[in-house]
Amino acid sequence: MTVARVLIDSPLPQLDRLFDYTIPAELAADAVPGVRVRVPLRTAGRVVDGYLVELGEAEPSERPLSELDSVVSPVPVLRRSLYILARRAADRAAGGAGDILRLAIPKRMVRAEKAWLAAPAAETPRVSADALRWVDDTLASYPGLTQGISSGARLALDAPPHPSADRVLGAWAELLGAVALRTLAAGRSALIVVPDQRDQDQVLAALAGRAPEGAVIRDDARRSGPERYSSFLRLLSSVPAIVIGNRSTVYAPAHDVGCVMLWDDGDPLLAEPLSPGVHARDAALVRQELEGSALVFAGHTRTTDVERLVQLGWVRDLSAQRRESPTVVLSATHEGESRGARVPSAAFAAAREALRHGPVLVQVARPGYAPVLVCADCRTPARCASCTGPLRAKRPGATPDCGWCGRAEPVWTCLNCRSTKLRMASSGSERTAEELGRAFPGIRVVLADGGHPLAEVDGRAALVIATRGAEPHAAGGYHAVILLDGDRMLMAEQLRIGESCLRWWSDAAALAAPGAPVHLVGVSGPVARALATWTQPAYARAELADREPLSMPPTVRVAAVEGASATVTATVEGLRTAVPQLGPAAVLGPVPLEEGGVRALVRFDYAHGAAVAEHLRAAVVADALRARRSTRDRGPRTTLRVRLDVPELDL
Repeated sequence: MTVARVLIDSPLPQLDRLFDYTIPAELAADAVPGVRVRVPLRTAGRVVDGYLVELGEAEPSERPLSELDSVVSPVPVLRRSLYILARRAADRAAGGAGDILRLAIPKRMVRAEKAWLAAPAAETPRVSADALRWVDDTLASYPGLTQGISSGARLALDAPPHPSADRVLGAWAELLGAVALRTLAAGRSALIVVPDQRDQDQVLAALAGRAPEGAVIRDDARRSGPERYSSFLRLLSSVPAIVIGNRSTVYAPAHDVGCVMLWDDGDPLLAEPLSPGVHARDAALVRQELEGSALVFAGHTRTTDVERLVQLGWVRDLSAQRRESPTVVLSATHEGESRGARVPSAAFAAAREALRHGPVLVQVARPGYAPVLVCADCRTPARCASCTGPLRAKRPGATPDCGWCGRAEPVWTCLNCRSTKLRMASSGSERTAEELGRAFPGIRVVLADGGHPLAEVDGRAALVIATRGAEPHAAGGYHAVILLDGDRMLMAEQLRIGESCLRWWSDAAALAAPGAPVHLVGVSGPVARALATWTQPAYARAELADREPLSMPPTVRVAAVEGASATVTATVEGLRTAVPQLGPAAVLGPVPLEEGGVRALVRFDYAHGAAVAEHLRAAVVADALRARRSTRDRGPRTTLRVRLDVPELDL
């Protein structure tokens, strides 16, 4: 007897497997692999959604099988290759395949589906000769790139650090667009995964007027549900396309994918916050291994994760034929300078000269007016009396409020010295704009941060004050770039803060016009030298060398195990037995959590990843079954939570 093997769409870990159902005669024609179905779930006594993954022969069983309740749609939305990718990525992260598919497959929209079924088949896109000449010119500075794409190579690409010559966008966007068009011209699809909509708009602008009509597919949350579902259905056809989107785009079921490109994989937006938390970089590596497509990690900097793969020989380093780098100046404030510690005289003079020709970019650490307030007498940071969050001021003389809960503090008393006087300890984007506006009278001041988003500015003289990551592009590039608050950025207690700062500063420096000065203010040491010499891969190698003897990620993988104390302890002890290769220092903790329960961190080598993930997933399933019985018996319910590949040890 032929049965339908169904993956139930449920977050419960005990349901993360295929269930056999018999196929009623009236559903036999529509019950094909990949379609959405509804099936009865005996344990819950209700009908649930799922995907028909495959058809197979029934296995002997003492209990009769249940029947499919219905076929929701005749469209097979779950390709076999997508299921295998979701299963492999979930197993690597000790998670469920259904959680991955929930990110990859949009919700069904009936009208959009009917319109797609009635529409004629999409035509095969053809790249014009003019576009191909542009592609050849763009890729000429990277010898070996075209051959690497066609042969399915894994590449770490150092992007050109300058703006486009004829459009208001970065040269990196044109480079990725050229690779995508080259792949499309070969009759294969290309996926471009970027952190946010600003980067997506850059690539779309690079392809505008060059890509064939209908060949570029947007995949992002800005579009409506019907639009997203229509685009997803378009990808199910046997016609290649260029797909541009955010982290979930790495799972897009495009036809015959020839290249997957990740831009700026160090951006935290590419880390999936939902369970099982598979980073887009790891999902791309899994997909490349399964499909044999080319894989490109591109950026102005190199993450330690990608550099580790380069050192292993798994990813090949690819640089431009001619080395390009911005003109970076390390500026320090000297005693006696009248403008304080924020803008040294050299940077101030460079900005004044640059404003005669065009816009100047000033990068700051934080938005707002005064994001940090301290006691005027003892310099103790001012905290909210309600939630202990940091107090801030939105404008001069304003009542301070909390940056966490938003509660105003009209009457504040220092817990250290009992003083009631506050002082501004830092300058946000708004205060910096006010100060520089007074220092450069008659110059237009433009603010760009989370509250004032701005994509681009024209080539007229202006002071553009922007927070990190919110810098707009300027027509022709900025004539000077000043990077402020670098010392404050480096003070964050994070393992990867050096990598993050180098990435923020490098991305801002790449907005400068060729030959324009880039002043990094008040920073010295390895990060500053890496920026000044434009040797970001060397900095990543040094970071790896420093972390290896300390067993810090990414030289090792790290799993976080959270739950009740007894459950976490038993899970960790069972893991030591199941994977005896774990060293005595592999487990850190358990330590108590503020919200209750404990957390333990487990460090392990990549070679033991499959065994560790399998054991932790089994522990999660066993704990979920115990929790279900406890709920039925009105006992206490506890839940074991596991997450692999956490980027920091101090979560």
